[in-house]
Amino acid sequence: SCASPVADASSWWSLAMNPIQRPEMYIIGAQPVCSQLPGLSPGQRKLCQLYQEHMVFIGEGARSAIKECQYQFRQRRWNCSTVDNTSVFGRVMKIGSRETAFTYAVSAAGVVNAISRACREGELSSCCCSRTARPKDLPRDWLWGGCGDNVEYGYRFAKEFVDAKEREKNYVRGSEEQARMLMNLQNNEAGRRAVYKLADVACKCHGVSGSCSLKTCWLQLADFRKVGDLLKEKYDSAAAMRISRKGKLELVNNRFNMPTQEDLVYVDPSPDYCLRNETTGSLGTQGRLCNKTSEGMDGCELMCCGRGYDQFKSVQVERCHCKFHWCCYVKCKKCTEIVDQYVCK
Repeated sequence: SCASPVADASSWWSLAMNPIQRPEMYIIGAQPVCSQLPGLSPGQRKLCQLYQEHMVFIGEGARSAIKECQYQFRQRRWNCSTVDNTSVFGRVMKIGSRETAFTYAVSAAGVVNAISRACREGELSSCCCSRTARPKDLPRDWLWGGCGDNVEYGYRFAKEFVDAKEREKNYVRGSEEQARMLMNLQNNEAGRRAVYKLADVACKCHGVSGSCSLKTCWLQLADFRKVGDLLKEKYDSAAAMRISRKGKLELVNNRFNMPTQEDLVYVDPSPDYCLRNETTGSLGTQGRLCNKTSEGMDGCELMCCGRGYDQFKSVQVERCHCKFHWCCYVKCKKCTEIVDQYVCK
């Protein structure tokens, strides 16, 4: 499966790496902009022509997803490194592993997040503030209808755009290619649902001298870090799947519960991220910083895969002895400290 041609050389993720012109810079409906954007499938290119002003925010969503992925895996052997401007994560995405599952989920979530916010801020002509129904448990005297994040529109658009690349493919039933397509669709959906699930009611007080005699409430997206945390939990409990003859994903181990639409799934075991491997796309852990005292994945023993590590001293400069001066600024000194650091051999 490592050599399976299911992942194209480029992806819509590359919109995060290549700056996109703001909508005011081109004529709506003009094709050259969409034809020049790398990584788009034919279906995504058609959507680009219809919704050109959305593309800036798809790029923003992809950037926030990459940033969150790198945060969540900063202490792991695979640390979500970007390797080029087209495939973004490189050949490692050709393997249907847990890591690939997380990447697809968090990327789809990033698009929902960015588009939903753009609607609220009046950046898109095809959507505006959220029109979701008033929650039943909201106190009767609280007003509902502040300008909320339009997570409904964000979800629908992300589903249409992100899934387009998978849905336009037609693979043989029961093939490894079909398994990977279904895996991608499942994880895309899990990412979108994570954003939808964590969106919650936010309120603002009104009244004389902060008396809060009246409250206005609206729907607000959760901080994207919470989305990343939730998807990281889903990554840890991801289900191993295989394709059936009927063309459906089924559990490898029937003792576990069938995953829901909120869960991540994978079809291939993860490669060995210890050593650099051009075939699988593994960058290896040579030269990575590790924590000598930790027994976790960031510890030198596990991070360096038993190869050992080198010690060196580095100078760190930090702000210190900060004082507040009236009014209104903080003045700090610079303190230097020599610290021991460790890198994998």
